[in-house]
Amino acid sequence: MRKGLILFVLGWALILGGGFWAKTVQTGGGVSVRDVRLTGPDGVALSAVLYLPATATAAHPAPGILAVHGYINSRETQDGFAIEFARRGYVVLALDQRGHGYSDPPAFADGFGGPAGLAWLRSLPEVDKDNIGLEGHSMGGWTVLAAARAMPDAYRSMVLEGSSTGSGFAAEGDPAWPRNLAVVYSRYDEFSKLMWGVDRAKDVVTSPKLAKVFGAPAPIIPGRLYGDVAAGTGRMLYTPATTHPGDHFSHEAIGDAADWFARTLKGGTPRPAADQVWLGKEIGTGIALVGFIALLLGTFDLLLRLPVFRDLPATPAPARTRRDGRWWAALVLGAAIPVLTFYPFMGVGAALLPPSVLFRQSITSQIMVWAVLNALIILALGAALRGPKSPTNTRWGSSILIAVLTTTVGYFALWLSDCWFTTDFRFWVVALKLMSPTQAVAFAFYVIPFTAFFVVALGALHRNLAVAGEGVLARYGTAKAAMAGGFLAFLAAEYIPLFSRDLLLNPEQPLNTVIAIQFLPLMAMVGVISAFARKRTNSALPGALICGLVVTWYMVAGTATHWAHGMPAWPTAAKPPPAASPAAASARSGPGAR
Repeated sequence: MRKGLILFVLGWALILGGGFWAKTVQTGGGVSVRDVRLTGPDGVALSAVLYLPATATAAHPAPGILAVHGYINSRETQDGFAIEFARRGYVVLALDQRGHGYSDPPAFADGFGGPAGLAWLRSLPEVDKDNIGLEGHSMGGWTVLAAARAMPDAYRSMVLEGSSTGSGFAAEGDPAWPRNLAVVYSRYDEFSKLMWGVDRAKDVVTSPKLAKVFGAPAPIIPGRLYGDVAAGTGRMLYTPATTHPGDHFSHEAIGDAADWFARTLKGGTPRPAADQVWLGKEIGTGIALVGFIALLLGTFDLLLRLPVFRDLPATPAPARTRRDGRWWAALVLGAAIPVLTFYPFMGVGAALLPPSVLFRQSITSQIMVWAVLNALIILALGAALRGPKSPTNTRWGSSILIAVLTTTVGYFALWLSDCWFTTDFRFWVVALKLMSPTQAVAFAFYVIPFTAFFVVALGALHRNLAVAGEGVLARYGTAKAAMAGGFLAFLAAEYIPLFSRDLLLNPEQPLNTVIAIQFLPLMAMVGVISAFARKRTNSALPGALICGLVVTWYMVAGTATHWAHGMPAWPTAAKPPPAASPAAASARSGPGAR
C-alpha cells in the first residue's frame, strides 16, 4: 500500500511539475500559446497551436511563420522551432497536417492542409502580411510547398528541414521558386535518396536536383548565400550534424532555421541563433511522461487493495529455479524474433491492409500485422518447445476492470495537462497525446489485436523467464531485455553504419527504421509495467491488458489517419495522391481553444 501511494503521489508530482515547467518555457517572454481550430476546404477542421508574442499586436504586426511537422508526427513535434521563432518575435502557427493530430482525415488531402494554414495565418491582424515565412520538416516541407504553390505571393521565405522540392509530392523547384529558400539537410539524414537523389546525405552538396534549385553548379557550399534575397531568389544550404528525426532535437538545425528567417524576414526581436531555450520544454514534458508511468503503477497498486479486486493479489510461483542454457536461449529468441520479422511483416501489413473503414491508419495497421504474426509465432514455439509451467492467477473480469480503470486515470492526467499547460507527454519523437473522436473510433478496432499480442508475448515472457528468488533489478532487467533488447541491437545495427560510413544497414527502409526508434522506449515501458503487475498478481494478464490499452492509444493518437468518411470501404490504392489544391480558410477558434 505504501509503495503504491508513493508512486501515485510521485506520478502526479512529476506530471504537474513537468507540465508547469514546460509551460513556463514555451510562454517565456510573454508568449501566448493557444490551441486553435481553423476551417479548411469543404468545412474540414484543421488543428494548430498558435504562438503569439506579446510584441505582436494589430497596431504593430509581427512577422508570421507557418511551421509544419513531418509524416506520422503532430504539431507538437515542431515545438523546438516554434518556441525559438516566437522568442524572436514571430507569430507562429504550428499546424497539424490533414489526417494528423486533431486535423480531419485523410492524410495527403488538400495540399496536406498547407494552403488553408497559410490563409488562416495571413488573416490574423497581428501578422505582417509582407513578412511571412514557411518552415516544414520532411512531409511538412511538401505541406509548405503546397501553400507556396497555391499562394505564390503570400510568403517571403521558406525553410525546408529534412525535405525537398519534387519527390513525387510537391512541385519541382528552380532558381526562382520557391522564394528565398533555405535547405537544412542533416549530414546523417536517412531519406537522402527520396529527397535529393543521393545515396548518402553528406553528398547532398553534389545533388543535381539541388544544384538546379540553387541555379549554381555543384558542389553547393554550405553556408554560402546564393541568389539575391531582395529579389526573392536567395538560397542557402545548411548541413547540421544530426539525423532526419534528430532535426527536432538539434540546436544546430533549429538555429539554422532561425538564422535564415533573421536574414530574410523584417521585424521581430533579433537574437543569436545559439540563444535557445526549447530544450527546457522537452525536459518538462519528458518528466511528465515518466510521471505518467509512475502514476499507472501507483494507481494499479492502490486499486489492488479495493475489495472488488480481492481475487487478484497473489505471490508469484516461478517454475524455473535458475538461469540455465534454456533460459538464455528463451531470452535471446524472444528478443530476436520481433526484430528479425520487423521489416518483412511491416511489408506484409502494407500489402494486405490498405486503409479501410475498420483499420484507418496505414502505419498502425502494418504494426498490428507485425504484432499479430509475432503472437502466432510465439504460440507455435510454445507448443513445440514445451517448457516448465507454473500456476498463474488468471482472472479475466477483474483484470479487464483494473486495466481500464488504471488507464483511465492516466488518460485523465493527460487531459489535465492539456487543459492547464497546453502540453502532452513527450520526449523527442516519443509522445503520448489525447485521442480525437476519429482516433477514438480507430482505437476501438485496433485495441483487440494489439492487446492479444501483449497477452501472448507477456504470458510467454513471464512463463519462460521468471526465476524463483530473483531480485528487483533482475526482474525488471529481464523484462526490459526481453521486450526492448532486440530493438536496441536492431537500432545499433542500423545506426552504427550510418554514423561510420554514412549509410543505414538497410538504406531501402528509412521510414521503418525511424519508426523503430520509438519501439525501444515503448517496449521498455511495457516490460516495466508487466513485471510490476505480475509481481503483485502472479499473472501476466493485468499488465498485458494495461499495455494493450496504452500502446494502442499511443499508436492511434500519434500517427496518420488515411481513411475518411466518403471514401470506399476497402480502397484498392495504398498510395494516396499528391494533391495540392489551394483552399481558402476562415478563422475561428475551436471548442476548448486556449
